[in-house]
Amino acid sequence: MNNIFTNWFSGFLRGRRATLLFGRRALLETVAGQGRGEAIPDHLSRDLLKAASDDMAAALLRFDSHDDGLSAPEAADRLQRFGPNEVEHEKPLPWWLHLWHCYKNPFNLLLTVLAVVSYLTEDIKATIVIGTMVALSTIIRFVQEGRSNRAAERLKAMVSNTATVIRRDIGTEAAEVAEKYFDAHLHTRRPPKRFETPIRELVPGDHVVLSAGDMIPADCRVITARDLFVAQAAMTGESLPVEKFADRRGSAEGPLEQSNLLFMGTNVVSGSATALVVATGNQTYFGTLAVRVTSSDRAPTAFQAGVNSVSWLLIRFALVMVPIVLLVNGFTKGNWTEAFLFALAVAVGLTPEMLPMIVTSTLAKGAVLLSRKKVIVKRLDAIQNFGAMDVLCTDKTGTLTQDKIALERHTDVFGAPSDEVLKFAFLNSHYQTGLKNLLDRAVLEHVELQTELKLEQDYRKIDEIPFDFERRRMSVVVSERDDHHELICKGAVEEMLAVCTRVRMESDSGSQEVPMDAAMLARVKEVTHALNEDGLRVVAVAMKELPASQNTYSVADEAGLTLIGYVAFLDPPKESAAPALKALAEHGVAVKVLTGDNELVTARVCAQVGLAADTVLLGPQVERMNDAALAHAVEVHQVFAKLTPLHKERIVRSLRANGHIVGFMGDGINDAPALRAADIGVSVDSAVDIAKEAADIILLEKSLMVLEEGVIEGRKTFSNMLKYIRMTASSNFGNVFSVLIASAFLPFLPMLPLQLLVQNLLYDISQIAIPFDNVDEELVKKPLKWNPADIGRFMVFFGPLSSVFDITTFALMWWVFKANTEAAQSLFQSGWFVVGLLTQTLIVHMIRTPKLPFIESRAAAPLMIMTLLIMAAGIFLPMGPLAEYFKLQALPLSYFPYLIAILAGYTVLTTVMKRIYIRKFGWQ
Repeated sequence: MNNIFTNWFSGFLRGRRATLLFGRRALLETVAGQGRGEAIPDHLSRDLLKAASDDMAAALLRFDSHDDGLSAPEAADRLQRFGPNEVEHEKPLPWWLHLWHCYKNPFNLLLTVLAVVSYLTEDIKATIVIGTMVALSTIIRFVQEGRSNRAAERLKAMVSNTATVIRRDIGTEAAEVAEKYFDAHLHTRRPPKRFETPIRELVPGDHVVLSAGDMIPADCRVITARDLFVAQAAMTGESLPVEKFADRRGSAEGPLEQSNLLFMGTNVVSGSATALVVATGNQTYFGTLAVRVTSSDRAPTAFQAGVNSVSWLLIRFALVMVPIVLLVNGFTKGNWTEAFLFALAVAVGLTPEMLPMIVTSTLAKGAVLLSRKKVIVKRLDAIQNFGAMDVLCTDKTGTLTQDKIALERHTDVFGAPSDEVLKFAFLNSHYQTGLKNLLDRAVLEHVELQTELKLEQDYRKIDEIPFDFERRRMSVVVSERDDHHELICKGAVEEMLAVCTRVRMESDSGSQEVPMDAAMLARVKEVTHALNEDGLRVVAVAMKELPASQNTYSVADEAGLTLIGYVAFLDPPKESAAPALKALAEHGVAVKVLTGDNELVTARVCAQVGLAADTVLLGPQVERMNDAALAHAVEVHQVFAKLTPLHKERIVRSLRANGHIVGFMGDGINDAPALRAADIGVSVDSAVDIAKEAADIILLEKSLMVLEEGVIEGRKTFSNMLKYIRMTASSNFGNVFSVLIASAFLPFLPMLPLQLLVQNLLYDISQIAIPFDNVDEELVKKPLKWNPADIGRFMVFFGPLSSVFDITTFALMWWVFKANTEAAQSLFQSGWFVVGLLTQTLIVHMIRTPKLPFIESRAAAPLMIMTLLIMAAGIFLPMGPLAEYFKLQALPLSYFPYLIAILAGYTVLTTVMKRIYIRKFGWQ
């Protein structure tokens, strides 16, 4: 049974489609680990190589596309033919298959065997009861998971990635009229339009526009490219980005090595391109691998590993106790058939039948509640990591600051205001086609410059050298009045100074250029340092004039530049940042700032929001540290500046290696490696595609306060799951301990298999309301982590307490009510049935909180109502007309004062022992 259970439970946790809210992060990791070097179908390889080798006219013809893309009707028709651009794992299970999955677990299979055996022995009543248990267990789980699926789909609709596509028209009658006008009067086609389209609606033949930060949405053939670098690590394992071109280069044979093919699941690191979609969905290289690897297991997350470890604890306990129960009853009673059925019933009592339903319901409820707080959960099991997180690494911009950068100053090299610097910065931002960041947008807000510069008349773009996170600068080359070319470069100060050899100085007699000697360099650094100390982010602007003969430019041309000045930006801190940081600290979450920005600006912002930044660890220092030194450094430093993407990833991994549960919050291309490396990746709806794909949690509002609320909700969700596991483990242990004692001394079974099953069913039903229970504020003050050893200790400590009162009940029924013969066994069994059920139900309230139950901490109304109903049902069964169906009998009225005394004694003893347990071990 242990292998069956483990395989089923691992499949439930890893493969349940109800928990696969979004698509590709988990699958990308699986493909990255298992898909590299895997053979793909021959026809797919041939199609991709054909797409790479065709000239562009032939490629357009083969995919029935046009120079200016598809029309809207053509795209709609193809969407019907080819289906949505989704890989196999994203499709939900059909209802009948979902129902089968809800049934086929070891718990239900065991109950079914019992029902069949009962039917064969002509015990129709037992067959009906056990069949009801199976039906209830299956239907409750089916309904709850169905709700989870529907909630997942609603959440999925709130966060979706889009692609920029080129359309010939927008599919309206007005557009068709305009098309005819262009053809008839201007003898040309109307210019194509760019639209944001959900990625799932892309079709073969579409033209997509790509820039830095975009996920490649399908398999594509490059049409045009400007310094296009793509990260293909998920497919090939290559750590460095690969440059892609519009034409086929080299003599590579495999599809992945083709220089003009792009693959779904990879992402643009820098540059820009337009590309022709050649395959979508399962027909892509990624989709083919995805279909093959979705059936294989991924490495379990912390949540999965935790639940699996607890499950193994219960399995090992059952493997020891059930054979002992069988042997004791077989030898003492002499009826091995009855002993076997009783042992099977005990096995059912030891297995947490409702665990799948409780896990799914609790996680789904948590996800829905989080969505109301503007936190979207992409993977349900990420909620546990959310609650367990004790270190949050975050970027500075947009989380600590307002994400509304304003251009505060534009100065020459000595700090004097300069309109010329603003002009060059505007030209750079206007003509670049890569990822326009907040700094670019702040520059472009000076729209009046567009008229003053007479862009269309005086300037023509020649080329650009896109931004990357190693150079930390980007350049555009423009032609001014077709007379000469100007290379305009802007970027981080230190990286810009490395390529500048001259400085432009302004004076009354005009401007002049002087060499960048040591004295000038020192003066420049003094000016930029002063701007940084004012809390301004400084971007240096440089340029050089070139002859008009050159048409293509590269990084090598970024040399011998003339520094002309700086543009400085103000990014003020958010008002909510300081209270949010304080709230996170109070809840045991340490915040560390990881930024690529200047250390002076970072330190100033951190000081304004109350984050200690006395010492800032810089990227170059991280670079020089070995793993041991970094492991120490990440513990003592809170602020890290001038980091590259790989530095961020390394810091996150170092924190994890130190035993922390690490969250990382980011929204840029440079954050993607760290998002994947963290235990829980957090991004925002406005993030670049690759960041959203890498994240487990999406915030609809970029705020640490929202994140803090999400952490608390995650802890509540985890706490309620932990309640069920603790209750079930301790209650089951106590019951089996009592069964062993009774079996050894009684001449009859202490409870019939049918009665034991009914008791277990009623107890399980009472647990359905646990996902909706209240959680004490004290329980969510600190991070919650899986601790199987603690659960085992809890089980052994509290389980035998119920046995004390079970034995008291045995003595009461044997000596006081004279139920000490086989003829009177039903009275004995009825008495223990009621005590057992009521103490099991009462323990829910006793150990759901470390406080005094009902007084200091009250359960939520649904749990209170469910508890009262089940307790009433437990008393009604032996006292009502259904008693003989379950071979129970009415209890004398004199039994009930004893029952009250037993329950009161149980409550008092459990409360006392709970105090001892808390003093010795703590509650969590």
